[in-house]
Amino acid sequence: MTKLSVNINKIATIRNARGGETPSVTEAAIKIQEFGGQGITIHPRPDERHITRKDVYDLKPLVTTEFNIEGNPHREFIDMVLEVKPEQVTLVPDADDAITSNAGWDTKKHLDFLTEIIAEFKNAGIRTSVFLDPTPELVEYAAKTGADRIELYTEAYAKNYLLNKEQAIKPYYDTAVVANEFGLGINAGHDLSLENLKYFADNIPNLLEVSIGHALVSEALYMGMENTIQAYLKRLAKW
Repeated sequence: MTKLSVNINKIATIRNARGGETPSVTEAAIKIQEFGGQGITIHPRPDERHITRKDVYDLKPLVTTEFNIEGNPHREFIDMVLEVKPEQVTLVPDADDAITSNAGWDTKKHLDFLTEIIAEFKNAGIRTSVFLDPTPELVEYAAKTGADRIELYTEAYAKNYLLNKEQAIKPYYDTAVVANEFGLGINAGHDLSLENLKYFADNIPNLLEVSIGHALVSEALYMGMENTIQAYLKRLAKW
């Protein structure tokens, strides 16, 4: 079964909009895991506009499922991840001023850069994942970096799902097939939701994990966090 990792950046965004500690990202992480979430994802950025460095360290002892830290591998980020030692680090090439992640790596162009950084993480026993557009020809270079997994950047799928879901899924399926051939694990994330998740999960071979934040937190405003997580888990179930 594909694991559900819940990105709690939006919890931190709400907290930071008012200041103080409400809603609490640590309490959110605890409850999400109690409600069935199989991982916690965070994406700290240099300006700390949502997840802060303090949050990263506060969350580490509380995540009993799987801790996934995403981010652009600047030196400060690398050192923090090496100190915290999450189960997984996901490398994302987002600019510091980007509102949200908006592109995957050109693994051919950045092969040497990624190879050097990934070696540091793997030497520390941290599983590595590379954020990737659904581009089959880049998978070979992702494998050459030494990464354990790729994370498929699913914004284009989500955007086109209602227009033509068969066409929307095709480049992701093609990329996943190549990833399986190279022995890379497959994660996915960005704009996946209750509406479009099941079709994606059912059609991507050996999908190991999805990371979902914005849609899940938004849906939880109406459905409640526990009900929402259970609804996502049902979408991912293979029975």
